[in-house]
Amino acid sequence: MFRRTFWFGTGVAAGVWATTKVNRKLRRLTPESLAATAADKALEAGHRIKHRAVGFALDVRDNMARREAELGDALGINAPVPEHELPAPRRYAAIENHDTPRYVERPTYHSYNRNEDH
Repeated sequence: MFRRTFWFGTGVAAGVWATTKVNRKLRRLTPESLAATAADKALEAGHRIKHRAVGFALDVRDNMARREAELGDALGINAPVPEHELPAPRRYAAIENHDTPRYVERPTYHSYNRNEDH
């Protein structure tokens, strides 16, 4: 009698375990679950790409600064200026001059289209 009770209990436990496993697997295969999984994987991929892009941008910026320094040294821009000789001042326009020919208003010519009147 004990043997039958043992095997009956074992069968019930195996059935519960198998039913639970199958139900979990079926829940993972629902459209909502598949969409959530795909969205999570897309977010993870986006974060990985962003991390790599930021690293690439930092590498580019470092190499750009190094190359600019090399070019500045080659052209003599970064060379020290003797104390008795000052560099020419750079001039920047604080306010744009609107009287220059570029800003003078020109008369506008309208072409006459006789079809506009009809």
